[in-house]
Amino acid sequence: MLRGVTESGEVRWPCVPAGRLPAGGLECGFNHHTGFDMRQTLKTLAYLAFACASAAGALAGERQIYPAPAAAQRDIAAALQTAAAQHKRVILDFGGNWCPDCQALDIYFHDAANKALLEANFVLVHVNIGLDKVDENLDIAARYEIPIVKGVPALAVVGSDGKLIYSQKAGEFESMRHMQAVDVTGFLEHWKPAGAG
Repeated sequence: MLRGVTESGEVRWPCVPAGRLPAGGLECGFNHHTGFDMRQTLKTLAYLAFACASAAGALAGERQIYPAPAAAQRDIAAALQTAAAQHKRVILDFGGNWCPDCQALDIYFHDAANKALLEANFVLVHVNIGLDKVDENLDIAARYEIPIVKGVPALAVVGSDGKLIYSQKAGEFESMRHMQAVDVTGFLEHWKPAGAG
């Protein structure tokens, strides 16, 4: 007997957790006696693709990259001290853990192409704008000229002296999940400190 195939020709999916199967179960469309049923196979593959995409989305939504909203003032002050000591700039990333574009931006910040560039030139601060709606740290967003109504994530670049160098005003990264890591690379290259390698 092949792994996952019973003697009667049924396919079993031991890797699919109980309670996650659609009504009627999963059928591969293969039976040793009758051969393939392409239509059933395609339906099953479509279901599995949907299940995998749903699981990936749920896992991404569970990443807690933005600290509690109350931490923002303290985190910004600490980042400015670190930036001054290390001759870096500060990136303020306004968003929330519930935001898929914010999650995508953080993944791009830390991918192989951008992580070293980010760490060599910037101190990154995640500023949480609310746990389930946009209602926190709006005063900080206003101070750094971030129009939250244009969407998040939204970035501000601040010098080690605390002065605003740049802020995204038109929702430039609010569709980050449809962008690529190279877009973040361009941003980091453009706004790194003058004379930085």
